[in-house]
Amino acid sequence: MKIGFAQFDVAMLDRSANLLAIDRLAATASEADLLVFPELATSGYDFIDAAEVDAIAETFGAGPTSEAAARLADRHGMSLVVGYPERAPDGFYNSCLLAVPGGRLFNYRKIHLFSREKLFFRPGDSPPSVVDTPAGRVGMMICFDWIFPETARCLALEGAQIIAHPSNLVLEWCQRAMFARSAENRVFTVTANRIGAEDRAGRKLTFSGASQIVSPSGEYVVRAPETEEHVAVAELDPSKADSKRITEFNDLWDDRRPDLYRRLS
Repeated sequence: MKIGFAQFDVAMLDRSANLLAIDRLAATASEADLLVFPELATSGYDFIDAAEVDAIAETFGAGPTSEAAARLADRHGMSLVVGYPERAPDGFYNSCLLAVPGGRLFNYRKIHLFSREKLFFRPGDSPPSVVDTPAGRVGMMICFDWIFPETARCLALEGAQIIAHPSNLVLEWCQRAMFARSAENRVFTVTANRIGAEDRAGRKLTFSGASQIVSPSGEYVVRAPETEEHVAVAELDPSKADSKRITEFNDLWDDRRPDLYRRLS
């Protein structure tokens, strides 16, 4: 399967411009079976107030991002993961959707909110799940979910072969840490970060780029530059994530000791 990411500079509060960029970037990777875009790829990240979120948030399955992703999935025969601000009856969520060719749409709400996200978004209300796609079994997590190893472990235990990881990274550790998320779960991880900066109300955030794909053995399959728009597609075998064998005597799942991990729950 051909798996990739699209790294670009998201325009703040300009959904039309961002959807045009997503359309353009998807066309350059039309051979991909799965393409992952950044967190909040249709809105920008550093909201000043709730009114800005309210102005650009949209309903899953019925909003412009859902419609555009479904259309691109069918046009290119690829599955897409796109981050967006979700409007729901109980508030707003930092979400990403997975569009699969044929009209299927799936949603994930970020469960670990970072910094000022807590002022505007509710934390996700469901555990992360895994979706069977033509590209393989795909699980989703968003940005700061990376620092909680339980997130990726839950997806791996649910059978994920590929973890799609839309991100807007400003801390310096994630790209290195995703080696561990891949190796400790023996799954592929696709971190789609953004580039550029947002300087709003005296706060400047600079996004670190360096999107990457890491293999189940911890190999960095492909890495993007830190400051440039970049689309990358790599040919991978998702079934390599099905084997949890580490040595002749060690299987990752068989060797777990959940009876001794009770404090985790």
